[in-house]
Amino acid sequence: MTVKTILYLICVPIVLWALDAVNINVIFKKNRYYQARLFYLILTLIISYLLVNFIIDFTNYTRLI
Repeated sequence: MTVKTILYLICVPIVLWALDAVNINVIFKKNRYYQARLFYLILTLIISYLLVNFIIDFTNYTRLI
C-alpha cells in the first residue's frame, strides 16, 4: 500500500468522528434522512481528501527546507 492510501485509511475515520459532533440534520427538511446521510458522506470524503493532500504537501515542503 502507498503512503497516501494509509493516510486515507487513517483520516477518514478521524473526519467521521469529528463531523459526528455537527448536527447537519437541522439544515435539511423533515424526512430527508437519506439526503442528509449522503451529504454527510460526501462532506467526509471531501474533507479527508483535503486533509491527506495537505499532509502530503506539508511533508514534501518541509523536506525541501
